[in-house]
Amino acid sequence: MSKEQERAELHRAIWQIANDLRGSVDGWDFKSYVLGMLFYRFISENLTIYINKDEQRTDSSFDYAKMDDKAAEFGRKETVVEKGFYILPSELFENVRKNAANDANLNETLSRVFKNIENSAKGAASEDDLKGLFDDIDINSNKLGATVAKRNELLVKIINAIGELQLGTFTDNTIDAFGDAYEFLMTMYASNAGKSGGEFYTPQEVAELLAEITVVGKKQVNKVYDPACGSGSLLLKFAKVLGKENVRQGFYGQEKNITTYNLCRINMFLHDINYEKFNIAHGDTLLDPKHWDDEPFDAIVSNPPYSIKWDGDANPLLINDPRFSPAGVLAPKSKADLAFTMHMLAWLSTSGTAAIVEFPGVLYRGGAEQKIRKYLIDNNYIDTVIQLPDNLFFGVSIATCIIVLKKSKTDNKTLFIDASKEFVHEGNKNKLSEQNRLKILDAFVKRKNIEYFTNLVDNSAIGENDYNIAVSSYVEQEDTRERVDITKLNRKITEIVRREDELRKAIDAIVADLEGGNNE
Repeated sequence: MSKEQERAELHRAIWQIANDLRGSVDGWDFKSYVLGMLFYRFISENLTIYINKDEQRTDSSFDYAKMDDKAAEFGRKETVVEKGFYILPSELFENVRKNAANDANLNETLSRVFKNIENSAKGAASEDDLKGLFDDIDINSNKLGATVAKRNELLVKIINAIGELQLGTFTDNTIDAFGDAYEFLMTMYASNAGKSGGEFYTPQEVAELLAEITVVGKKQVNKVYDPACGSGSLLLKFAKVLGKENVRQGFYGQEKNITTYNLCRINMFLHDINYEKFNIAHGDTLLDPKHWDDEPFDAIVSNPPYSIKWDGDANPLLINDPRFSPAGVLAPKSKADLAFTMHMLAWLSTSGTAAIVEFPGVLYRGGAEQKIRKYLIDNNYIDTVIQLPDNLFFGVSIATCIIVLKKSKTDNKTLFIDASKEFVHEGNKNKLSEQNRLKILDAFVKRKNIEYFTNLVDNSAIGENDYNIAVSSYVEQEDTRERVDITKLNRKITEIVRREDELRKAIDAIVADLEGGNNE
């Protein structure tokens, strides 16, 4: 089966699960159960393969899933060190699934298993990475059914549906099946949920463009970072673009929303990023950043929330914060966009690149935001501004943009790319095709003027334009209206007027003739 056939079959099966099992559960809520069970299956199989691989070197018939729990306890300590968690054989997904239909207390069984998996990491280096990962799978929610029996009936269906997905193992798939299943579920539910789902899910093709921009000319980086990481789709594009082994010191991110924070950590595991290779923190990045000891970062990507409120100058500590103080002014309390930008600039390494999706207003609004843009331009930190098409993001129809930051540029200019026409229409959304994405990336790399598409502008000229960095101010739009030959048009008009005059005279003659006949 080809890679695309494999992916299409997987997506078809997931779509069927969603349609068959959703019932009274809202789609966006239901994804927690589907993703949770997918995660449970993944870590069960991941752990089983890991233990079997080691044991089968001396005993080819060894199968961890068939071991006695008491005997399995002997390997707990060293396995937790390596994998970050432990699951006893009886609590593996495949064994719970075998008994699920006949387990009248399935809800209690699953609650116990999930708690035991989380507790297996207590006191270990992986404790924070496992804590609360199953919190959003409310086994006893009335949304699943009015009675325990009804809830268990639906849980059995979910377990069986996830168990029947042809995911193989992550070692023998031509696609990253578990990770791909996650991304498809998130895309499906985000598109149906509008802003509530889309605000923390960036379409994969945009995520890929951002990652590619930040690693141009590099085969590996030390650390990658997203200060508003949502479900982690942006960070994980580095695993695809570079290969996860080429992100040497790991994936770092912070997320304020607790549900999304859990989704991001699950996403890391589902993409087979082991616990010691990621550090995802929970909290408000602007007011309580968690990675002071880990910065600077070589590559930063982000799609932070658009124009949200923050403390700004109401908090006297922030103007002295080393992330914000260099600009001499704070982003407005009603619009935190450039506060995120300043935070990322501060934590960017000298040789690094940051690519940030921004609300278009940050490019031209006055006041404090103009002063921050002045700081960024005068200090030559803005490398490129890319205008994206409208209607790319879930729940957001406006045309967003990308600001690329660098601390070690080789020129004192800013590149403007008008990619507003670079899209294909798919369903009710616009989408960057591979051709669109590569065209934008090529223009970014070559840094040359292309009529109606790019313009490399001296920073002094931007200063003379009041530090307005809207792409439309620097890249001329192509006039696609039909060109008119004025000389030909005038001849045509003259001919029309002449013909009208002749017709008028002919009509007057006919009327006069008729009137003469009537007088007789």
